[in-house]
Amino acid sequence: MKHTTSESDVTSMATTSPPRTPKTPKRPAYYVQSPSRDSHDDGDKSSTTHTTPVYNNSPLDSPSHPSTGRHSRISSATRFSGTLRSSSPGSRAGGRKRLGSKGWREITAIDEEGAYDELDEEPELPRCCVVAFWLSALLLAFTVICLSVWGAARQYKPSVVVKSLTVHNFYAGEGTDRTGVPTKLVTLNCSLKINVHNPSTMFGIHVSSSSIRLMYSEIAVANGQFEKFYQPRTSRRVASAILHGEKTPLYGAGATLAPSNAGGRVPLTLELAVRSRGYVMGKLVRVTHARRVRCPVAIDPGSSKPVRFRQSACTHT
Repeated sequence: MKHTTSESDVTSMATTSPPRTPKTPKRPAYYVQSPSRDSHDDGDKSSTTHTTPVYNNSPLDSPSHPSTGRHSRISSATRFSGTLRSSSPGSRAGGRKRLGSKGWREITAIDEEGAYDELDEEPELPRCCVVAFWLSALLLAFTVICLSVWGAARQYKPSVVVKSLTVHNFYAGEGTDRTGVPTKLVTLNCSLKINVHNPSTMFGIHVSSSSIRLMYSEIAVANGQFEKFYQPRTSRRVASAILHGEKTPLYGAGATLAPSNAGGRVPLTLELAVRSRGYVMGKLVRVTHARRVRCPVAIDPGSSKPVRFRQSACTHT
């Protein structure tokens, strides 16, 4: 069934619908004609049309039911563009007024060179940190140099060679110790010669001996030491020491020892320890060595001739 809508009905509907209170004063409405749905259904292009009232309000004041027709969208776009065009001259005029008396906009210049200069500048370290760094570097370099010199100087070890032993007095006989226990007693007086060689080309050495002992079995029958002396670079020297023992008790070890008037050789063992100390670079670097020598020897109590030591029989540590 076809329904026709007259122009009076559309007008009455527009007047009866409650209008929304606009934010701006009401403006006169105009009408946009569009083909009716009935004409599309009949398939013929009739002149029957209906009008839709459109108010020239802002988009916020538009009706809650938007129009879905193509002509409505076109009219809305035309309305908005007209509103923008009408308001743009005023805004441009207001903008020109706000600029003041000048006819151009002021732009703040940026000093780019100053900004790059600040980036290129690196923060400087405090003076105390720089001084501490260089002092540490110098101390480290000096320590490395001293260690290198010390390592090179350690290679020069002095050599100690026992040359001869001369017996001046030897006596072995029966007696008592300090507590009155009967035992064999030995008195020995002799001299020892040793040869010290310093092979170092860098420094001289100070030579001393801690102890020099003549041992019978495990008992020291004579002991002594030689005086300290200085040995220059690449030099040799013969040092002498006096060994003396007075009434040394042998206890059980003297059972095999014959009396001195009976003749025969007495087996002894020479033990000595020699220490050397050298300084390099003033007294900043000190080099020390210790040598121990152990040599067997057999002495004749009735002879005062020097007794030579066999170097092959001596042990050096």
